Amino acid sequence: MAGIIGKKIGMTSVFGADGKNIPCTVIEAGPCVVTQVKSVETDGYAALQLAYDDKREKNTTKSLLGHFKKAGTAPKRKVVEFSPFAGKESKALAMGDTVTVDFFEENNWVDVVGISKGKGFQGVVKRHGFAGVGGQTHGQHNRLRAPGSAGASSYPSRVLPGRKLGGRMGGDRVKVLNLVIVKLIPESNLLLVKGSVPGAVGSYLLIEN
Repeated sequence: MAGIIGKKIGMTSVFGADGKNIPCTVIEAGPCVVTQVKSVETDGYAALQLAYDDKREKNTTKSLLGHFKKAGTAPKRKVVEFSPFAGKESKALAMGDTVTVDFFEENNWVDVVGISKGKGFQGVVKRHGFAGVGGQTHGQHNRLRAPGSAGASSYPSRVLPGRKLGGRMGGDRVKVLNLVIVKLIPESNLLLVKGSVPGAVGSYLLIEN
């Protein structure tokens, strides 16, 4: 599946042709540079490696500096592989070429991949939606948000794997399917998709079609 690397800018809303107010996420999509073209003959599979967002040379390893120099581009922060492109962009893509937001068209459907916001260590009420126990009877006292019993004490005398317990929440790879491209702003490399996408403002996104 072909796509492009982007960055979440924030949210806004636009009016559609029917006058309805549409909530949208603003994404800076590209420009991305093709830094490697992989083929079945040399690599065992076909893929295009895209790089996005300039990075200072002093913060880049020597091996990556050579990799980007071969493609004739400045060091980049984000490097991702995509399946071979199809459609209008497929003909002329070679190492060193640039993929822009023009790869997409308005009213097309895309999938967006991002890293969800990290919430840190959370209890079962926030993490799993436990309701808590009402009242303070039956030994509950003031522990209304406690998870309660997680298993028998006699056998197997341990908590079985898979129980819903407190723990780290967020920071997961999330993919949102079938978002509509509401508007393209090619001069600013901006893409407006309907609805929300995972991640904090400024985080990297993969926009696939």
